[in-house]
Amino acid sequence: MIRVLVVDDSALIRQLLTKILESDPQIEVVGSAPDPYVARDKIKKLNPDVLTLDVEMPRMDGVTFLRNLMRLRPMPVVMVSTLTDAGADVTLRALELGAVDYVSKPKLNVQEELQGYAREIIDKVKAAARARVRGIDASPAASKPLQAPSRAAGAGHFKTTDMIIAIGASTGGTEAIKDVLCQLPPSTPGIVITQHIPAAFSKPFSERLNNNSAMTVTQAEDGQQILPGHAYVAPGDRHLEVVRDGARFVCRLLDTEPVNRHKPSVEVMFNSVARNVGKNALCVLLTGMGDDGADAMGEMKKAGAPTIAQDEASSVVWGMPGEAVKRGHADEVLPLHNIAERILYHVAKRG
Repeated sequence: MIRVLVVDDSALIRQLLTKILESDPQIEVVGSAPDPYVARDKIKKLNPDVLTLDVEMPRMDGVTFLRNLMRLRPMPVVMVSTLTDAGADVTLRALELGAVDYVSKPKLNVQEELQGYAREIIDKVKAAARARVRGIDASPAASKPLQAPSRAAGAGHFKTTDMIIAIGASTGGTEAIKDVLCQLPPSTPGIVITQHIPAAFSKPFSERLNNNSAMTVTQAEDGQQILPGHAYVAPGDRHLEVVRDGARFVCRLLDTEPVNRHKPSVEVMFNSVARNVGKNALCVLLTGMGDDGADAMGEMKKAGAPTIAQDEASSVVWGMPGEAVKRGHADEVLPLHNIAERILYHVAKRG
């Protein structure tokens, strides 16, 4: 049984989340709290397995509370956030501090909209209960933001890329992708990225990556040419494909049905890279819940592309990469800190 504490300043949200979570026989909501101070006492008393934590609360905001919690008593936390630019920034900071995942809190028609997210909320709390949680160092250096790396002069004037690196991720992926990109030089071939993320969050996410990478990172646009030294993040409400346009590779955005319950879907992106790039591609599947992209990694392997899966020990949730490994589609299974180095090895090997 997964024991959950619900922390939210809205009595209605606390009631609705409790009802949704307790509809699953494997989850028990052991208590709720209207603010972090009450939550702190209830964590000590009730010892929950998972916390759902509102981002915006009186007396102490959710991120400040999360920072203290992950320093003193690390535990799985699922943030509850509004789908706004401000909500996106705060949620990405929470993930940086060690929150496992987040769910969206609607601003209107709360009861109806939250019920629509019921399955997703339950799945994310269950995944959080199994997640590997990292605490944060209390030292001042640990909270110091990364300095934006320098970019090579003229990085925006590269010629056509002839190699594509495709990266897919879900739960835990916002930080895993950042960790990989921040180790790559601006001479790296073009990268396409599908991270399961809401539409309101994908642009702030790409901007955060851009600030922490020597590569230029943007949210992908339809028809945009893929260039070396650049990375392109799928918008949160579109599938991203890679297609050939003469001698160039370009991004194609599709407003079609979700695949594997996701839009954007890693499966869609990997399959397009397998078809249109083939052996000139490199496939990387990082931490994430479910199996999106696992079979398409097999298609990339068949097409001759090297395939890399993140290992279990360094994954927040070893769902997607784990399924790829179980199905025999991963050539290499590596800890997160070795993946950028291995990407550069394959780039150099290709010449």
